[in-house]
Amino acid sequence: MNELTRWIDLDGAVNVRDLGGLPTVDGGTTRFGRVLRGDNLQDLTAPDIERLLGELKLRDVIDLRSHAEVNLEGPGPLTRVPDVTIHHLTLFAEGGRYTDVEADTSRAPMSGTAEAEAREAAARIDAERVLPWQGRHEDKVAEARVVGFYSAYLRDRPDSVLAALRVLAYGDGAALVHCAAGKDRTGVVSALALSVAGVTREAIVADYVATGDRLEPLLGRLRSSATYRDDLDSRPADSHRPRPEYMEFFLDSLDAHYGGPLGWLDRSGWTPGDAAALRSRLLD
Repeated sequence: MNELTRWIDLDGAVNVRDLGGLPTVDGGTTRFGRVLRGDNLQDLTAPDIERLLGELKLRDVIDLRSHAEVNLEGPGPLTRVPDVTIHHLTLFAEGGRYTDVEADTSRAPMSGTAEAEAREAAARIDAERVLPWQGRHEDKVAEARVVGFYSAYLRDRPDSVLAALRVLAYGDGAALVHCAAGKDRTGVVSALALSVAGVTREAIVADYVATGDRLEPLLGRLRSSATYRDDLDSRPADSHRPRPEYMEFFLDSLDAHYGGPLGWLDRSGWTPGDAAALRSRLLD
């Protein structure tokens, strides 16, 4: 695997890479130019967009951010590009109009005070889920915490997970899946896609960890946004570093409960046709 060829250097995003060139268990490799993963795309420049559309043939963007993040950040530049389809597929069980949490599960009219409180809540994100931090990483506590977040994506939004994978499977041109940092939510969807393609467990974990190579500029980018700044400033930077044991522990948990990622997908409505389409897109 040549990591140098997988990174896509852009002015407005720092954690974008191609999922091509990864080894499979049967000795093959994944194809370049089909599936990209990345961080927040809000700051893409005109040259970035020109490269993504022209050189990389980008046609679909899978935005895994919460409704609150999208509302707070506003429409990104790719939403104004007719040739790109944006698929907003949050991985959170969002119960309300304003926030990531179930703040207004009822449809009843709100009082003036409740309305004001809801609008105040709309100025925040649920940082615990948006940018999971690990705290201590020398014991099993951190691993269990991360797996709890990652498992919640599958538990709360299997519909979004399968919809994202089907965009990757059936799209025309390149597809880019992203969240805020391109690490946790994006890491889970990428790991499932690569599992369907038969990529080796070692390569899936290595791809997850690769975000750590761009961690400093990535956190710098996120700190420039009021949406994420307060949470990032309150945590040590190293608490956001992706570590191999986190993805390994998550995949091990799927092995233990479902017989592996493919077992979870099968139980959730993923079909043999879906799997064949995704493998056709991702494999040489």
